[in-house]
Amino acid sequence: MNPTFPIVRQAILAQEQPERASFVARYFKTQPGQYGEGDVFLGLSMPQQHALSRQFRTLPIAETEQLVQDPYHECRMVGLLIWNEQAKRGGAVVRQELADRYVANRQFINNWDLVDSSCPTTLGLHLLNNDRAVLYELAQQDHLWSQRIALVTTWQFIRHSQFGDTFALVDQLMTHRHDLIHKAMGWMLREVGKRNIDALDEFLHDYARRLPRTTLRYALERHDPASRREFMAR
Repeated sequence: MNPTFPIVRQAILAQEQPERASFVARYFKTQPGQYGEGDVFLGLSMPQQHALSRQFRTLPIAETEQLVQDPYHECRMVGLLIWNEQAKRGGAVVRQELADRYVANRQFINNWDLVDSSCPTTLGLHLLNNDRAVLYELAQQDHLWSQRIALVTTWQFIRHSQFGDTFALVDQLMTHRHDLIHKAMGWMLREVGKRNIDALDEFLHDYARRLPRTTLRYALERHDPASRREFMAR
């Protein structure tokens, strides 16, 4: 039987774990005024969600979009992971459609786990060989998750030893006030350092004094203690 949105959604709901859902809701800050305010969880683990995405990876893109727009966090996650599976296997036309739908649905990609699990693949694979202006447009939005998408998508480029967009977007977002952006910047810079420590150090020589302290600490996690002290003292 070919998968459909109702079939996949029911398969997700069938694995609900209410006790775990209560814990996860607290972890992802769903109380009033917090960054995940109002989100609703079923309590599925990430291995469960990955397994579901592989099982239903042939769900049509448009029906997968219904999952991405679902009120349940795990339905959105499974939908995004299905898009990842389709982006990995698809050609240029499929990747273009997935990237377009991803950006159009970013209001539903509304927590850091949803962003981090999806944008480097679904958006990043398309942008690897295409114009990346959309990332700078996302970074300019007054929308936390759009800005984090812009940063974390560059992980795909970093894996291919392309660091320019990471550095440019960190520069663009350097004065951001939210710690989830500070952490994302530091994480991406650390990933650069894993592949080219000299490129990271050159950037830090110019920018360490201006970077948020959290960003700098994340970026320096793989440095030796003396180098960390030197950069942190700037």
